[in-house]
Formats: sequence, structure tokens, C-alpha cells
Amino acid sequence: MITCGTLAGAIIPELVKVFTSTESRHVREIVTASREGGPSLNILSGLIAGDFSAYWMGLAIVSLMGIASWMSGQFPGGLMIAPAVFAFGLVAFGFLGMGPVTIAVDSYGPVTDNAQSVYELSLIEQVPGIKQELKKDYNIDVNFERAKEMLEANDGAGNTFKATAKPVLIGTAVVGATTMIFSIIMALTNGLAKDVEKLSLLHAPFVLGLITGGAMIYWFTGASTQAVTTGAYRAVEFIKANIKLDGVVAASVSDSKKVVEICTKYAQKGMLNIFIAVFFATLAFAFVEPFFFIGYLFSIAIFGLYQAIFMANAGGAWDNAKKIVEVEMKQKGTPLHDATVVGDTVGDPFKDTSSVALNPVIKFTTLFGLLAVELAVQLTASQGSTMTHVLAAVFFLVSLTFVYRSFYSMRIGADAKH
Repeated sequence: MITCGTLAGAIIPELVKVFTSTESRHVREIVTASREGGPSLNILSGLIAGDFSAYWMGLAIVSLMGIASWMSGQFPGGLMIAPAVFAFGLVAFGFLGMGPVTIAVDSYGPVTDNAQSVYELSLIEQVPGIKQELKKDYNIDVNFERAKEMLEANDGAGNTFKATAKPVLIGTAVVGATTMIFSIIMALTNGLAKDVEKLSLLHAPFVLGLITGGAMIYWFTGASTQAVTTGAYRAVEFIKANIKLDGVVAASVSDSKKVVEICTKYAQKGMLNIFIAVFFATLAFAFVEPFFFIGYLFSIAIFGLYQAIFMANAGGAWDNAKKIVEVEMKQKGTPLHDATVVGDTVGDPFKDTSSVALNPVIKFTTLFGLLAVELAVQLTASQGSTMTHVLAAVFFLVSLTFVYRSFYSMRIGADAKH
């Protein structure tokens, strides 16, 4: 069963490559679509890649968890209450066993990305007599064009490595959340001795919780992307108004710091709205009804899994489609390149913001929810359900306020100045 988790950590990255690597037919389809369709078909083809990837990776995870479940059925009867859940816990353990490999792979992408950026920002090619100096001091015959080509190609490999790590990380969160949710179920049902019938589609609060979790996932991806959109708009607005790019090799340090400040401001502002909304939503739904909350947690995990895989792989496909045009086709500055740049711009918040942030959201909601639902049960027992429901309404209103703020206070037109 642990082997199933380890296999998941090995198989999923290979599946990711099918949809995001520079050799992927999905990525090359994005390039082909961009030739005549421009940015519009580029974006649609990237969405298609993300959708297909979610299907195949979902089946892979289900298959391995199914095998583990079947193996748990071979245990002697009466050995444990829910052997399948124990098996899922071992799958999560095996998943996490691939953690060092996943971290190493995930780290490779930023290193290659920054290596290219450092080279470009160094402006070494413009240093007078640099080739002769390097030849004299180090006996190196420098080929800057070859160096740029290799750095860009390596960046494409780094994009693929980054993409392979994201679904593994979100998979560990979801499989781990399954076992954590079961611990909450055990506490609520006194070891499956009572109220087990409420874990059913015939129990209305449970069904309503399943629906609510999906709503939260889609709000979260929208709110996190909105923070990126507004921050990017304000940064570009500042650059156009204050930095004269014509004939200038590099912006001043003070202007560069201001751009970083703008981006950081909107990132922190968006993060604050999202965290408070998620925190109070978890409290509110735990206080509504315990089995409503169980449905909510399951829904958060399942919707979050597929949304994260879709967004991460769509973003990776857009990124490497641009890399193919730049490195393999050498068509920088053409309409085809412009189209792929648009796709890559859309893909950045997909793969680097919303998808990866769903991982801690699922883990936080599940871990904090364990405490919140126990507090709600104790309060109901001591003070009655009226007090619990009043608190649930108050917590929900606080959460709803910050959900509202996550768009209306973050939108581009909300503040005329920054």
C-alpha cells in the first residue's frame, strides 16, 4: 500500500510531461493553433491540455488508491474498523516518501529560470572588450548566442520539472486530507457507533456541504488571480508612466524597487483577504452542522485536486509553448511569439499562484477544521444549538465580507492611486 503512494509519486510526474513538456503533442498543438488563431486559440488549446491532464491524473490516483483499498480487504476480519481508510493513509505516507525527490525537482525550475534572468540582467555582452578579456584571463572562447540558447533550452526543461512537482504536492494534500477527515468522522460518530447514517446523500446537510466546498474552491482561484491581475496592471501602469524604455538598457534601481513594492503590496493585500475569508468560513461551516462540515471538507479536497491539476498543467503547457517558439523555432518578435506570450501571461497565475496555493488551503481547512468542529460540538452540548448557529452566522458574515473585498477592493478600478 505504501508502494502505491510511491508509485503515484513516480507515475504522476511522467503523466505531467505528456501535457507540459516541450516534446508534448498538447504543447505543440498550442503552437500550431497559435499560428493562425493567435492568442485566442492559444488560450483555448492550453485549457484543453489542462482538462485532459486532470482526467488522466485523476484516473491514475483513483487506480492506485483502489489497489490499496483492495489490498486492505485482504486483512483478517475485525482487525480494524475501516481498513480502506488505513490503506489511504499508507498511500499518503508513500506519496510523502517521494518528498525529497519532489522538492529537488521543484527547485530545479526556479534555478534555471533565474539563471537566464541573471544572464540577461548582467548585460555582459555589452561590456567593451569582454570577449578578449575572458580569452586572456581564462582562455575561454565565448559564444554568447550559444549561451543564451542553452539557458533558454534549460529554462524549458525547468518549466517541465516545476510542472511535474505541483500535482504530486496537491495529491499528497488530498490523500492526506482523506485520512484526516476520517479522524473527524471517528470523533463525531464515537468510533462509528452512532450517527453513521448521517454520512449519506440522504442527509441533507451532508449534501449541502458537498456543494459548498466547490463554491469555495472557485472563489479562491478567482480571488488569488484577481490579486495578480491588479498587481500586474498597477506595475505596468507605473512602468509606462515613469520608466522610459526607448534607448534605455535598464531601469534605475529606485524604479525597479518601486515595481517590486507595487507587486508586493497587492500580493499581501490579496493574501490577507483570502486568509481571513478561509479562516472564518471554516469556523462558520463547522458550526453549522458537523456532517455539513464533513461534506464540505470532502468537497474542498476533490474540487481542489482537479482545479489545481487543471490550472498547473494548463499553465505549464502555455509556458513551454512559448519556449518552443523562442528556442526551437527562433521566432521571437513575430506574431506567433506574441500569441504565445499572451498564453504564458495567462498561465503564470494559473500555475504559480492559484494551483499551488490550493495545497495549503486544503491542509489548513482540514487541520483547523478538526479543532473547529470539536469546539462546535462541545458548545452545542453545553449551550445548545441556537448559540452555535448564531456564531455560525456571525462567522459566515465575516467571511462573506472578505470574499466581497477580495474582488471589490482588489479590482483595478477600486483605487485610482497606488
